[in-house]
Parts: sequence; structure tokens; C-alpha cells
Amino acid sequence: MYQKILLPVDLNEETSWTKALPTALTLCRSFGASLHVVTVLPDYRMPLVGSYFPKDFAKKAHEAISEAQHTFIKENIPEDIQVQSVIVDGSPWEAIIKAAKKLDIDLIVMASHNKRKFADYVLGPNAEHVVHHTKMSVMIVR
Repeated sequence: MYQKILLPVDLNEETSWTKALPTALTLCRSFGASLHVVTVLPDYRMPLVGSYFPKDFAKKAHEAISEAQHTFIKENIPEDIQVQSVIVDGSPWEAIIKAAKKLDIDLIVMASHNKRKFADYVLGPNAEHVVHHTKMSVMIVR
């Protein structure tokens, strides 16, 4: 049923993956699907924001995120799972959807973990936006 499963992971926020990862791994094993671990790097190149960062900041940030994501994969993804590391720039929910479309993902598995206001408590702002703005299947793990 599913061949490609996307798992958004905030490497600085363990709650973004602790419950969603086991679910994604189970689904990968059940369907023989590949796992695509996506980490979003905020876009620092906007003119107003970018002027406060060194010129090579985006490159160094990508390198650091790539290294951290590969460490995450090595420590948390079993060797029997076919996995791809993906880093995208932009707002989290837009970047997740963009990556999912580009990779031709069948299912997005993500956690709901923010509890700032009632709507966030129920779903989480990024999860809510992904659910409402994509036509592909999304599984929210609480």
C-alpha cells in the first residue's frame, strides 16, 4: 500500500519523533516501504534576516544539519530499513509538503507535539498545516 514514507524530524525537539518514529518503522516493515527522514532548515537568506548572518552561514548550517541528521539516522533507524536523509529550506509545513511532492511520498507520518494554544494542543501548527494543505495521506501520531 505504501512505498515511500516521510518522517519530519526536528533534531532539536525529541517530541517531534519519539512517538512517530516507531510508527513509521512499523509501517515501513509492514509494507516494505522506504523511509525519508526530513529536517527543515529555516530560510535565513531573506534580505531582512540574511543581513544579520555571515555570508557562508547557510552552507555551514546545512553541513551541521546534515551531520546531525546522519547521526540521528545511525542511532535510531535499524539497518533493515531503507532510509534517505533529506534537508529542505523554508517554513516547516511548506517545506515538508514540497519535499513530499518532490519525493513522490505515499504517506507522511508526523507527531503532534506543540501545546501553546488549544489548536496547537489538539494537533500542532505544522501538523495542522500539512494536513490541510496536502492531498496525500498524513498520519498524526500523538
